[in-house]
Amino acid sequence: MLLSPQAKQDLDQGLQELGLPAQLAEPLHGFLALLARWNSTYNLTAVRHPDDMVALHLLDSLSLHAWTRGKTQVDIGAGAGLPAIPLALAEPDRQIDMVEPVGKKARFLREAVRHFKLANCHVFDRRAEDVHVSTGYDCLTARALGSLAQIIAWGGHLVREGGQILAMKGQFPGHEIDALPSAWQVKKVEALRVPFLDAERHVVVLERRL
Repeated sequence: MLLSPQAKQDLDQGLQELGLPAQLAEPLHGFLALLARWNSTYNLTAVRHPDDMVALHLLDSLSLHAWTRGKTQVDIGAGAGLPAIPLALAEPDRQIDMVEPVGKKARFLREAVRHFKLANCHVFDRRAEDVHVSTGYDCLTARALGSLAQIIAWGGHLVREGGQILAMKGQFPGHEIDALPSAWQVKKVEALRVPFLDAERHVVVLERRL
C-alpha cells in the first residue's frame, strides 16, 4: 500500500471538497506510485513521502480545476507534472500540453502520458520561449514558476487572443502585480482553498489588455 489509511482518507475527502468525483482517487494513487518510483532515482520533487504529496501536490494542483477554461491548456515549467497530470486525469478528453526543458522531467512526463493513456497531452522538451504553435491555447498555467512578468515573458505568446494565464502563487503577489507589463492586466486574484494544506495559496488570472 503506497498511502497510509489516513492519507487515502484525506485524498477521498479532498476530492469531495473540491467537487471532483471519488473515482479519480484510483488514477491519482497510480500517479503517486509512478512519481514516487521515479523520484527515488531522478529526484523530481523535494517532497519525498507519498503521504505528504496528497495535499502538497495532488490537492494543491486540483484546486486549480475550477479555474481552467476552454478546450486547450498549456502548462509551462511543468516539472513533475504538477498541476498538469492531476488536471489531465480529472479531464482526460481535454488537451493539456506540458513544457519542460529538463530532460529527466520531460521523460517522466512522457511516461505518465503513456502510462495513463492521455492521448490529448503532448510534452515539449524545451524552454517555453522556444515553443511555437499555430493556434494559441485557451489557458496557460504556471505553478511555482518565477514572477508574473517572467511567466508572461516566457509563455505569453502561447496564449490565444482572449485567453488567460492562471498563475499559482503562495502569498498575495502585490509587488509582482505592480511590475506587470502594460500589455497584460489582472482580471482577478483569489485565495485558493486547498484541503489539508495550512498555507497561503492564490491564483492570479491574467488577460491581455484590449
